[in-house]
Amino acid sequence: MVDIQSERDDRDIPLQKVGIKGLRYPVQVLDRENKVQHTTASVNLYVNLPHHFKGTHMSRFIEVFHQHRERLSMPYFLDMLEEIRRSLDAARAFGEMSFPFFIDKKAPVSEQRALMSYDCSFDGLVSSTGERSFHVSVAVPVQTVCPCSRAISEYGAHNQRGIVRVKLELGPFFWIEDLVSLVENCASSAVYSLLKREDEKYVTETAYDNPKFVEDLVRDVMLAIPTLGSFPWYSVEAENIESIHNHSAFAYAESSDQGAIR
Repeated sequence: MVDIQSERDDRDIPLQKVGIKGLRYPVQVLDRENKVQHTTASVNLYVNLPHHFKGTHMSRFIEVFHQHRERLSMPYFLDMLEEIRRSLDAARAFGEMSFPFFIDKKAPVSEQRALMSYDCSFDGLVSSTGERSFHVSVAVPVQTVCPCSRAISEYGAHNQRGIVRVKLELGPFFWIEDLVSLVENCASSAVYSLLKREDEKYVTETAYDNPKFVEDLVRDVMLAIPTLGSFPWYSVEAENIESIHNHSAFAYAESSDQGAIR
């Protein structure tokens, strides 16, 4: 059959990325307690396209991804991209995969169990010159109590739910569950899917006794990340969805290329 994509293009314009976007697909990722977890991912896959090629073969992205869907832990994600790159005779291949990760979490007092969802993502790059990069991102909902509000109020203090997003460059192996716990331990309190009255009392009082500005939260997480291992680069951002303001509070920090905080 005629292969239109492989015909020559004479417009002399290379494309940095061509591929598929928004593919929803069942996948497996590593789970500390159950070995693997079945979830559904939204996937973007691309390669570069030299100026003399008319198009790429979109079906090959799906073919390769389907073969790897049950083995997409952090390092193997790059192997999947390398196979796509070679299949399409490209110099570079890129991939992004976002998915909900579920943790079976106990309430702090009643120990009632329920699932908590955490938004996670992988992104990677491979090239024919041996360049390989990979990042994993995890978004963790937390609770914070404002230190200023607690200091100036005769009773009570305003509190809010926030989101902490951590992004790590591939380095030592770590469990997503451990990163989630690390972030929650830096907040005024963790948040839960299921709380009974005794749990609400505990969470409220624990948060009140541990007030944190958004700046405190980011700094504490930055200092805690090296306990998981030595990562080449990482970043932390926190957004507090303020309960008494019509805006969010935000802070961000990142490490240097050598992993030192700056």
